[in-house]
Amino acid sequence: QVQLVESGGGLVQAGGSLRLSCAASGRSFSRDTMGWFRQAPGKEREFVAAMWRSTGNKYYADSVKGRFTISRDNAKNMVYLQMNSLKPEDTGVYYCATDSTIILSSLRDARAYDYWGQGTQVTVSS
Repeated sequence: QVQLVESGGGLVQAGGSLRLSCAASGRSFSRDTMGWFRQAPGKEREFVAAMWRSTGNKYYADSVKGRFTISRDNAKNMVYLQMNSLKPEDTGVYYCATDSTIILSSLRDARAYDYWGQGTQVTVSS
């Protein structure tokens, strides 16, 4: 059974940093695409970052480019999201997601991912 568990969320002041972790279990995810999404109250879930399964290339939403970094440790089945220079608009529930068959053109589409974690709250105060 595939499970994703996020951790590392919390309350931080604008300009601060947080590191989110996603622990994957149930099978090896070393060849899967791993993604991070977020959802603010009253808004749709939006793409934040992903690491493409075939090449390991990293993709980011324009709103977080240069501030957030996605990484993974395949030996530990872990995915991370380092978030720096946080802004109040980064507030939301952050979700880890994975899929083994997603195509590159769907990387930013939440509907394309089969497995999701329960989410971790990130709140950035101004």
